[in-house]
Amino acid sequence: MSSSPGNATVQITVLDDGPYEVVGPITLQDESGNPIEVEAGEAVYLCRCGGSKTKPFCDETHSEIGFQGAIKAVEESEK
Repeated sequence: MSSSPGNATVQITVLDDGPYEVVGPITLQDESGNPIEVEAGEAVYLCRCGGSKTKPFCDETHSEIGFQGAIKAVEESEK
């Protein structure tokens, strides 16, 4: 968890085998520098698997490709 200007709290949660959930207020910028505003209390889901066709946003590809978060992937490799 971190804070943005004005002491508004931004919360980032890593979802099991899924995306990052980011609850604003935040401002994302696309590759052209255009702002994408996320209001206070609004959630966006950012891709963590690398397979989304709507990057940086999650399109649930992680569930189709069997994505495992880092901790779970390490545990599976040690079995």
